[in-house]
Amino acid sequence: MPKLYFDSRRYADLPLHYGKVPPWLAERMRLLGGAIVEAIAQEYGKSAILSRLSDPFWFQAFGAVLGMDWHSSGITTSVMGALKGAVNYRSNELGIYIAGGKGKHSRETPAELLRFSNRTGLDGNELVRSSRLTAKVDNNAIQDGFQIYMHNFVVTSEGEWTVIQQGMDDATGMARRYHWHSETVQSFIETPHSFIYGKNQGEILNLTDKEAASAKTGILELVAEKPSVIIPEVQRLILPAHHELKAEDVNLKRLGSVLAVAHDKGLRDFESLLLLEGVGPRTVQSLALVSEIIYGTPSRFTDPGRFSFAHGGKDGHPFPVPTKVYDDTIQQLQTAVEKAKIGQTDKNQAIKNLHVVAQIVEQQFIPDEDLFDKAIAKERAESYRYGGRTVMGKAQPPKDDGQLSLF
Repeated sequence: MPKLYFDSRRYADLPLHYGKVPPWLAERMRLLGGAIVEAIAQEYGKSAILSRLSDPFWFQAFGAVLGMDWHSSGITTSVMGALKGAVNYRSNELGIYIAGGKGKHSRETPAELLRFSNRTGLDGNELVRSSRLTAKVDNNAIQDGFQIYMHNFVVTSEGEWTVIQQGMDDATGMARRYHWHSETVQSFIETPHSFIYGKNQGEILNLTDKEAASAKTGILELVAEKPSVIIPEVQRLILPAHHELKAEDVNLKRLGSVLAVAHDKGLRDFESLLLLEGVGPRTVQSLALVSEIIYGTPSRFTDPGRFSFAHGGKDGHPFPVPTKVYDDTIQQLQTAVEKAKIGQTDKNQAIKNLHVVAQIVEQQFIPDEDLFDKAIAKERAESYRYGGRTVMGKAQPPKDDGQLSLF
């Protein structure tokens, strides 16, 4: 399996949100996140985990499938916190370690990396140097108005690393997430990235651009003159400020195919789906999106909001988190991973094939914006049946106990 490379350094802009993840969701995020990481490692290897984490689109989709608010800055800290809790206590087994975190935890990164390097024989000082340089570049060398407050350094036992860090701009109410991957970093101080992704906010200072060589020897004069380096915006991930998930935020053709796989009984004739006998259509819907997180290619993650249809969001958008379905998804994936360890791969193959079947259906599926609104209404009406919860409390049954049909 060839390695899947993303750009060495990428950005995502998100609305700045505050608050905490409720305990009932945090534990589920840890369990499902850990199972997904292990499934990717089994199928593709440790490097594939790092390459996916280094892509802002995949990361956003990953957070959405874990039930976080699909568009907010909180997805970064909560997902990395969940992964750190899931991965580090098994770092010897998985060969992956996550250092750092938010605020004061980010300052513990050097000590954590040195402890990990002592166990693995890696050059701890070099890892610490890489950690500090990524933070310095994003915070100081590129002055775009965002102050770094979260830094996570993910490293394998072979020394390959990925950095996910986030800065905030209180003036605009936005956060910017930065992604690095060691496999594609040629230089920290000269063009360490291919593109800068984010909303154009005017002139910035970029001392990593190859045209800024002379500026590095005359930094004080350069800053005084407020120079501008124009960087092409080839591709962007800018999450909207509105909480609700709208039709224009997702690829309706792709989403429709997932819903069809879950609810079209004719597809139960596929051998791969028969292996999941006993799993209801609502769990199949979640597993199909989880399958894509594990096995999908980069082009599948251009609309991360679509993945919130797996387990909703803690803010109630697009619908409350269906805790019963969430628990079923965790159980199915954990069982598949454990069976694969002893050579029983049927269940793993079944989950993988959900993603394949959805793509087959997608080829013939005709998108319908009315179906999108209907799907959300159906999920909200039936949320109480699946243990739906938000930060405001548990979902209640509708007064008329109405049923809505998708097809």
